[in-house]
Amino acid sequence: MFRKSQNIKYILSLVPGKRRLGTYRFLPIFFCIGGVMEWIMINVRIGRETFYDVYRRKQSERSYQQKIADGLMEVK
Repeated sequence: MFRKSQNIKYILSLVPGKRRLGTYRFLPIFFCIGGVMEWIMINVRIGRETFYDVYRRKQSERSYQQKIADGLMEVK
């Protein structure tokens, strides 16, 4: 366990900018990871749908159910 901790510290010390930016030197790495995740959610299809296709469909279903609950629409 102690050896793994030293390895992690060594790897983290290789990231430049420790004196000037401190912990914030990792921010660009996480920014890029977030961008890649967003790209995957928009463009990668699992089956026939992307993440946003599912999100829009669920949002539409919730809106429809809310309108029914409010009495603004009748169930067909």
